[in-house]
Amino acid sequence: MTMIKGDKLPSLSSERLVLRWLEDRDAEALFEIFSDAQVMRYWSSPPWAGMADAVEMVESVRRYFAKGSLYQWGVACRSDDVVIGTCTLAEVDVQNRRAEIGFALRQDHWGQGYMTEALQRLLKFSFEELKLLRLEADVDPRNDASIRLLESLGFRREGYLRERWIVGDEISDTVFYGLLRSDWVGI
Repeated sequence: MTMIKGDKLPSLSSERLVLRWLEDRDAEALFEIFSDAQVMRYWSSPPWAGMADAVEMVESVRRYFAKGSLYQWGVACRSDDVVIGTCTLAEVDVQNRRAEIGFALRQDHWGQGYMTEALQRLLKFSFEELKLLRLEADVDPRNDASIRLLESLGFRREGYLRERWIVGDEISDTVFYGLLRSDWVGI
């Protein structure tokens, strides 16, 4: 696996989007995304309560990046450079050339193909530049939209774990999806 070198993530461009390094100025946009109960409905943590959560996220992304265990991009529209979502490679495992993919999108941008476009670009980077062999996704089985998106990108359902997460007072299951580089090349 090729490690990302430098003090920040490289920007990744697509037709309408730029996946870019999260900056301090993005805290307000991130708060708008992650404080929305609908966006966080199937997340593994509750919606954010205050701006301090957004500031901490930007700082923690930098710390984990420095360790090489998490790469998180802000998804911004090319037209105005405002962050409307995030794409993440978490649990980066250099030895085994795999990572877990995660994503979130501001609700007013749902259904417009933005996350499909962002993830297609992230997959290309992950498999071609980072030389990963495998990507994994941990999804709440009730999250039909994310499951459809993952399946449209070639991810395959690989497992089901009952009562894996407790968020607030709610216990939820997990469906695991995986995508191998060898399968992605064939898409």
